[in-house]
Amino acid sequence: MTQTVKHPISARWPATEPEKIQLYSYPTPNGVKVSIALEEMGLAYEPHLVTLADADVKSPDFLALNPNNKIPAIIDPNGPDGAQIEMFESGAILIYLAEKSGKFLSKDPKTRYQTIQWLMFQMGGLGPMFGQLGFFYKFAGAKMEDPTARDRYIGEAKRLLAVVDAQLEGRDWIVGEYSIADMAIAPWLNALDFYGAKEVTGYNDLKNVPAYVARFYARPAVARAKNIPARPE
Repeated sequence: MTQTVKHPISARWPATEPEKIQLYSYPTPNGVKVSIALEEMGLAYEPHLVTLADADVKSPDFLALNPNNKIPAIIDPNGPDGAQIEMFESGAILIYLAEKSGKFLSKDPKTRYQTIQWLMFQMGGLGPMFGQLGFFYKFAGAKMEDPTARDRYIGEAKRLLAVVDAQLEGRDWIVGEYSIADMAIAPWLNALDFYGAKEVTGYNDLKNVPAYVARFYARPAVARAKNIPARPE
């Protein structure tokens, strides 16, 4: 028996295959980053569906793993030096898994830091701004009569899309070679469809982004991972 099953989260989401990486997530843009990475890297893992409801993400069991009450999080029973490691924050998890597998994070220092740079661009810009766009354009914030917030995030989404579109000029992938930066960025670009915000952000008028997202979702590993952990029917 490994340490994995001794973690408090196991009381609510027990590990049936405790020798594998345990993934606690939900198939949002942030959540699927990690399932995509695990599938692309061929790492053995066991997924656990953690819904976005307070009863899950604010439960004592989940907070014991991620005190910031956000998915995704992982437990790797075979972490550095063979010891268990527990991690949250999707960007940090992507870097960890890339280093563990030796895949999708270049060993060339320049390309490596460029990859991390674009990963941070998603973490600090694309994700937060698109998330706010979703709130003010599709969800509760859409009911506000004052358009200030909605217009702000539409404008910021347009700006960020232009940054990505320019970076993709002459490239199939964000840094040239497929990497964890793509696993982070493409799911958030795809979220505009879910938000019903493609038209308002000018997504379909972009030169490179639509083909990039289509290319990403045509990858077999991405197709497998995009609904992992699976939502209940």
